[in-house]
Amino acid sequence: MRDISGLIVLPHLRVQNANAISGPLSWGFPSPTAFTGFVHALERQFAAQLPEGFAGVGIVCHHFDPQVSQPAGKRHHVFCLSRNPVIAGYKKYEDKVASIVEEGRAHLEVSLVIAVRDYYPSDEGQWLAEDLLHAAYGMRLAGGSPLYREGSRHQASWHGLAGTEEGDNAVFRTLRRRLLPGFALVQRDDLLAARLAALRETAPDSTALDALLDFSRLNFEPITPPADATGQAGDVTWTLRPKAGWLVPLPIGYAGISPLYAAGEVAQTRDETTPFRFVESLYTLGEWVSPHRLDTLAQLLWTQEADPATGLYRSRNRYADRFT
Repeated sequence: MRDISGLIVLPHLRVQNANAISGPLSWGFPSPTAFTGFVHALERQFAAQLPEGFAGVGIVCHHFDPQVSQPAGKRHHVFCLSRNPVIAGYKKYEDKVASIVEEGRAHLEVSLVIAVRDYYPSDEGQWLAEDLLHAAYGMRLAGGSPLYREGSRHQASWHGLAGTEEGDNAVFRTLRRRLLPGFALVQRDDLLAARLAALRETAPDSTALDALLDFSRLNFEPITPPADATGQAGDVTWTLRPKAGWLVPLPIGYAGISPLYAAGEVAQTRDETTPFRFVESLYTLGEWVSPHRLDTLAQLLWTQEADPATGLYRSRNRYADRFT
């Protein structure tokens, strides 16, 4: 990628109490928008040192620990919730326990690979990486708190690119080994489109949501053996349909459901100087892949895209381009 001069790696960030409910249909690992937004906030803090800014961020997860429990005698899990402190002297005659606000939290460990457009020599790039990591410890990531950790494994690093396709790929091949063990989050909307086309062959009214649910659930299918010489078929066996990979439903942004209103036209908005639009969550299909299976840096990076004309505000990844 010719517009990228170097990479900053924030390795093994331990995040406590990150938000585990990023969309209305699913829970789990935070949405890519949480990480692109985090990197954008870093970019704004270092605007003086980064006039060209960042070109994307790669997300590699090393550990994910959802704060859930399994009630006795139940097969499902529930989120671990906490009560706020007792409110003393409620109505002047009794104490009252504050109500529970239901929220999903998770502890996670991630490495972020930030693509930098601005050129820096090796020493200055390393200083910038260390400054970014220091600033990250004082920020929120996906609603959680990054925890300070010592040791060479947790030190930020700068990796200058060669400026040629072969040289950049060589740098990336060396870098991706440092991201192991872990799994990189990539976008697989190509699989979603293929499954939708397959469903519409038998059910023309199928929607993209049907295809997403078909990927997300466990599908048990019957297998009927061929009939014998007497014309009787054998016993039917039920098997679990194999999946093409570690596929997950993934909220990646928002789609507009209203016109774009001028600034100040809608009352009770947070910012009266910014245009306003009503939106709903936008879902696609994601996949967890080992970093050593990535061929180029572009397959790892997530970028932000905003298109007011179509009403799409989302994060995108180009991993699926390798199959086209």
